[in-house]
Amino acid sequence: MRLIDTHTHLDFPDFDADRPRLLANAAARGLERMVVLGVYQANFQRVWELACAEPRLFAALGLHPVYLDQHRPEHLVQLREWLERLRDNPRLCAVGEFGLDYYLADLDKTRQQALFEAQLQMACDFELPALLHVRRSHAQVIATLKRYKPARAGVIHAFAGSYEEAREYIKLGFLLGLGGAGTWPQALRLRKTLARLPLDSVVLETDAPDMAPAMYPGVRNSPEHLPEIATALAHVMELDVEVLAQASTRNACTLFGW
Repeated sequence: MRLIDTHTHLDFPDFDADRPRLLANAAARGLERMVVLGVYQANFQRVWELACAEPRLFAALGLHPVYLDQHRPEHLVQLREWLERLRDNPRLCAVGEFGLDYYLADLDKTRQQALFEAQLQMACDFELPALLHVRRSHAQVIATLKRYKPARAGVIHAFAGSYEEAREYIKLGFLLGLGGAGTWPQALRLRKTLARLPLDSVVLETDAPDMAPAMYPGVRNSPEHLPEIATALAHVMELDVEVLAQASTRNACTLFGW
């Protein structure tokens, strides 16, 4: 089974003790590529160094809404400088992770929106996919995407919306990132939606070290778990796991130009 993990945070300290072992084991389990996403200015260099050191890793750089209070105006300037400097470098595959988070009440929505739109503009300017964090903010994200219409679209990470919201993203050209959330039996609405999604609209992801799947509860998530996640999601979607894996890999390669 050939797999691509379209969303990881392998630069996080959670992996410092055993990153080489993890990457070797992931490769042995069929992981051909993994995307590592920056979330704040201080980890851009770390993400980029990892992507340059390991041929299976690719970098995305962005300013995540959950770290809103850490972001400064100059960080947007520096993000643009990074994207300019790495323009056409194949190790850089997207802008992200960025988006809107309305789940955490203390995150100012106006400041989030400004940060979101500034990075969407960069995705448009540099003709890169956008890897989006969307939590309880689907309507606002969809409305904003309709205004900006990024040519390379991107991925709605950890999609957990309704079928109607899924259709809106698909109409905009976006793929839906599927990972650990859909493996939990109690995620009834999401699992019903998954069964209706067209195969050409989905990609697989882990969000490692976060979003542990049902078969690995309470432990550090890892790209090594993607085969089991794929198997569980394929069961929910009433598909052969190989069919789902092939579709996800094909969709990811098309999106990122691999």
